[in-house]
Amino acid sequence: MTTMAQETTAAPRRGEADIRRHELAAFLRHRREHVTPEQVGLPRGRRRRTPGLRREEVAQLSAVGVTWYTWLEQARDIQVSVQVLDALARTLLLDPSERAHLFQLAGAVDPTPATTCPSITPALRQVLEQMEPIPACVQNSRYDILAYNRTYGLLLCDLDAVPPEDRNCMVLCYTSAEWAESIVHLEETRRLMAARLRATMAGHLAEPAWKMLLKRLRAESAEFREVWDRHEVNAPRPKRKEFLNRYVGRIDVDHTDLWLGPETGSRMVTYAPADQVSRERLERLHAIALAKSA
Repeated sequence: MTTMAQETTAAPRRGEADIRRHELAAFLRHRREHVTPEQVGLPRGRRRRTPGLRREEVAQLSAVGVTWYTWLEQARDIQVSVQVLDALARTLLLDPSERAHLFQLAGAVDPTPATTCPSITPALRQVLEQMEPIPACVQNSRYDILAYNRTYGLLLCDLDAVPPEDRNCMVLCYTSAEWAESIVHLEETRRLMAARLRATMAGHLAEPAWKMLLKRLRAESAEFREVWDRHEVNAPRPKRKEFLNRYVGRIDVDHTDLWLGPETGSRMVTYAPADQVSRERLERLHAIALAKSA
């Protein structure tokens, strides 16, 4: 039996969903009207009256049905998959901010691993540079590396040589031989990272990007599968870490997370030298990084 309180709560939710659908429809129409046929490789033709692209052209380029796309622009109550949203974003040539807006209006999570982040401002990049020779990077809660300074870029591997979609600490720790060889206590590190990921993932179980990361790790690493199936959880905390760098040898550092917002999402990860020898070796590593970038 439905109570009055349940009905009162459900009504605003339905109203919000309706507003989202209409905003999504208006956004799609606006973007469609501002993409020219030439931008997507289509001939303009002499009788074109529609500004920008036609609905059927967007549907064809996105590999969806014309009727279905028309319903989407009419704010019909239909389900939209993340695959379709990704196709629409590509067809309509959305920039990162527009793409994020599209997924937000659709109530979906972009499955593409982040290569940029709204928090990565020029000022924050300058902070990363000013921290050198201390290695520092910005990560999100999935361990995606969103930005880093030059010292961090050579700390565990040549990070510039790693494709952006593979710049994830969990992926690198379990699948990159060079990254793994740089960690002194590898087995313990892998176990703690997996436990931390599991604890954080509890709030993101239904999100495609998290499910894709977990699927990839389970597919590519038998050791990860074994550790993950222990169901261990661990909260983030400062920790002493030891690395064996290919250029300067062993470096002992104190790991600290500096959160960039009120929630435990994006954070700046810093590795302060634990002793004078490690400081001198980080200074040498920074000099090597400067020479390589030059």
